[in-house]
Amino acid sequence: MAKVRVIEVHENVFNTNNLAANELRERLSKKKVTMLNVMSSPGSGKTTLLSDVINRIKDQYKIGVMDVDIETSLDAQKVADKTGVPSIQIHNGGLCHIDAEMTTKAIDEFGVDDFDLLFLENIGNLVCPAEFDTGAHKNLMILSVPEGDDKPLKYPLMFSVCDLVLISKMDTLDYFDFDIEKAKENIKNLNPNAKIICVSAKSGEGMDEFVGWLKETINN
Repeated sequence: MAKVRVIEVHENVFNTNNLAANELRERLSKKKVTMLNVMSSPGSGKTTLLSDVINRIKDQYKIGVMDVDIETSLDAQKVADKTGVPSIQIHNGGLCHIDAEMTTKAIDEFGVDDFDLLFLENIGNLVCPAEFDTGAHKNLMILSVPEGDDKPLKYPLMFSVCDLVLISKMDTLDYFDFDIEKAKENIKNLNPNAKIICVSAKSGEGMDEFVGWLKETINN
């Protein structure tokens, strides 16, 4: 009996979140604002990569960044310092994820009228963030070369829910046992529709293709 009740509560939590996510997505679409949910493990280079790509397109689009963390505001400050775009820190009370209701509250405070593009830099975790729809239009996942090409096999849900997978830190490829083709195959077996781009903020590899994907997503 207890087991059935837990399942029902679990389902209700996700159903409620999905409703809130759909409402937020519709609201943003009406205002012609595109929100992208960026996920990765800690240390993947997410903040550096976002700062680089923002600097490449900030003259063409009005961009805002919402950074999720348990305590500090370091990442939000880094993005603001490196790019000059508006950035806010979301403290999520020690949780391993952010859901649609939290995202909505943050957007209500941040405002959306002045933006074309919002980046939601999710908390560094490969499990919980994949389970919750934030209301974003697209999900991005960053897999760095030092993490290994077997990450898609270890965290299948994360790679299954992403529209774009960025294989980052390509400039370190010679120093790690990372098989690019194997990584791509593992991702495609889980998510045939996922776009995969190999990038390096340090060398610039793949950044033009990433920019192209962003522009296409914003314009659609």
